[in-house]
Amino acid sequence: MLQRLITPHPRLRSINRLLWALWLFATPCMAELRQFDLTLQHHLFSPSTLYIPAGEKVRIRLINLDDSPEEFESFALNREKVVLGQSEAVVFIGPVKPGEYAFSGEYNPDTARGMIVALPPEQFAQKQAAITPASSEVKTATPPDPLTSEVSDAD
Repeated sequence: MLQRLITPHPRLRSINRLLWALWLFATPCMAELRQFDLTLQHHLFSPSTLYIPAGEKVRIRLINLDDSPEEFESFALNREKVVLGQSEAVVFIGPVKPGEYAFSGEYNPDTARGMIVALPPEQFAQKQAAITPASSEVKTATPPDPLTSEVSDAD
């Protein structure tokens, strides 16, 4: 009797296996989405132009640094999402064709405006390479050590 209570019904075991299989196969797909951040501060989106790869589904994290809520709205992309003040939300976009897609904040449409530009993969890769400097080109300035620096008297 106890064994019967512990072992689930055969149909439930089949459903459990199916759910586990779906979860295992869906997880890698979700992990491969590129994420882009879009910040709202002083009723302005930053960056005002967001470049994404065309033909790819992307995740856009909306970060609202204002105290008031705002609604991300894009008629061209058929997306809208309310982001409460001092919080974050996520919008999934795509895959979209190359082109420009306008978006705005519904509560502050005069100031909260922007454009999502979907670039073909090769153009997107070039744009990313231009934005991200090579590690060999990045130089950090180190301040002089006050104990070993020489002080000249120009009096």
